Amino acid sequence: MRQSKNILTDKEMELVSLLMQDCHSTGDIQSKLKRLFAGTIEQMLEAEMEEHLGYEKHSIEGNNTGNSRNGYNRKNIISDYGESEIAVPRDRNGEFEPKIVEKRQTRTDEIEHKIMAMYSKGMSQRDIEDNLREIYGAEISQTLISKITDKILPEVNEWQNRPLESIYPIIYFDGIVFKSRKDSQIINKCVYSVLGIDMNGQKDILGIWISENESASFYASICSDLKKRGVQDIFIACHDNLKGLGEAINAVFP
Repeated sequence: MRQSKNILTDKEMELVSLLMQDCHSTGDIQSKLKRLFAGTIEQMLEAEMEEHLGYEKHSIEGNNTGNSRNGYNRKNIISDYGESEIAVPRDRNGEFEPKIVEKRQTRTDEIEHKIMAMYSKGMSQRDIEDNLREIYGAEISQTLISKITDKILPEVNEWQNRPLESIYPIIYFDGIVFKSRKDSQIINKCVYSVLGIDMNGQKDILGIWISENESASFYASICSDLKKRGVQDIFIACHDNLKGLGEAINAVFP
């Protein structure tokens, strides 16, 4: 755990101590990412249903087509983030075959890191489309890629750029490394998540950032982005003491 160079007041230390009683590790980051992951899976399933039926939800183009939406089934899936319940759309004719999570599939086959990477700063629209091709495999059509991208991209942009609180008594840095394909080669990419606890004790994933290497400039870009979105002060930053990260935090939040 790395503490700011400035000495905290007794009141600030009391607040930090109270907040840390309810957050001892980066496990809360996994819990928050699980919700984001499950919601994205549901959006992808909605896009799959639209392609299957040939029209968007509530569109008049669906009138008299011989098939339509018929509510949802609830399903539990297990990922590296834990178990999540998702809503799987169904059609009246019972012909819809989900692709991202198949009917009898309960484990996500490690696609969660690729999906979460789509929320990372540093991912272009083309990167997102390439990720979708990796997730679905060769059988995915360009039409489905476009439908999923159109659903996800606005939410990704809004989530990435939303304003943050001015003060976070505690933030946690957590990084994962996953393999990705680039120019016909398999490379490692690092995805960093930052969880913040605000003055009211509320926990939130402040952002996700992706890079092909961990460097001081990468960490500085994370801290600068937090500041640009409204963060003015951090009392305590918890991380694995990676080279350059502590220096970047202290430089941006002196």
